Amino acid sequence: MGLTSNKVLVLAVLSAVLLFAGTVWLWPRLARRNWRAVGGRIGLLLATQVALFAAVGLAANQSFGFYASWADLFGQEKDQGVVVDHASGGGPLRVVGSRRVPGAAGVSARAGGRIQQIDIVGRTTHIATPAYVYLPPEYFQPRYRTRTFPAAVVLTGYPGTASALVEKLHYPRTALELARAGRMRPMILVMLRPTVAPPRDTECVDVPGGPQTESFFARDLPDALRTHYRVAEKPGGLGIVGNSTGGYCALKIAMHHPGVYGAGAGLSAYYKAPIDATTGDLFQGDKELRNRADLWWYLKHRPAPDTSLLVTSSRSGESNYKDTTRFIERVETTGRTRISSIILGSGGHNFNTWRREIPATLEWIGERLNGPWK
Repeated sequence: MGLTSNKVLVLAVLSAVLLFAGTVWLWPRLARRNWRAVGGRIGLLLATQVALFAAVGLAANQSFGFYASWADLFGQEKDQGVVVDHASGGGPLRVVGSRRVPGAAGVSARAGGRIQQIDIVGRTTHIATPAYVYLPPEYFQPRYRTRTFPAAVVLTGYPGTASALVEKLHYPRTALELARAGRMRPMILVMLRPTVAPPRDTECVDVPGGPQTESFFARDLPDALRTHYRVAEKPGGLGIVGNSTGGYCALKIAMHHPGVYGAGAGLSAYYKAPIDATTGDLFQGDKELRNRADLWWYLKHRPAPDTSLLVTSSRSGESNYKDTTRFIERVETTGRTRISSIILGSGGHNFNTWRREIPATLEWIGERLNGPWK
């Protein structure tokens, strides 16, 4: 049974309840002072606590999508992606599955769109990672068969799971509903983790001697998408959005590569790459690389990029509120980079807050990508 299985969660809850009931029932029999009774009381308390914490942890993981599997939880992932033999006619992107959009069950692809599960291998970086692609209903309709569509790359936080973008944050369903209501143009969404070298958190940096994560998102991923899908090829036809670590990545990549990404949105983002046990040494003593990953430094010392940025926070409940207001002020002084914001009265660093921000974010990013789908 998988880590995110409902059966595992039910089993953990049931175990906690039974152990609690067993403790209440057996406690009078273990009231003696001999070592067996004391050991029995300690064992029951310990087992009950472990079962309770396991149930709470599993419920939290299902709600927020921190880890996708037991191997992911313990840092022992085996599925690093798929190897594609280009010499035998393969390509950088392979579709491995397809399904309906959650909430649009029972309708055809022409009416409700489609979600494809894909494997991508970067031609230059050789980074391999899975992803989900939402294709809007218009993509399958005959009258639009020759048209290209704007697209947005959507990133999770760290560690995150790509499936949470579909099942928990409801990006495809939201995009479908907004387009049906005439509030945004039909748009392709490409949903994945920024953690392309698990379990390491690369913070979307080209790590010296390590994963070239920024190059993957700036060059390999757009090239693979345009090769396989009818994605707009004009500069600025792509957008990028993410939450938490993915939000930092989205802002940084949009600022560093405005000719590729016409807009970048960071939900609950931060503005400087951290260095901790999950990242390791990202910069290997390269001061220029470290400075480039610091968005404060970048805005002060580099020409302002010609791109549009969106940042979000909450006045109460978000630790990044002060930094976000400072970032807005700093961008406004550039006179070239365009900045927008969503500031909630209250909200936390969680899925509930991001679900409140995603509809307006998708509308915003759709308006800033070059031209209508043509």
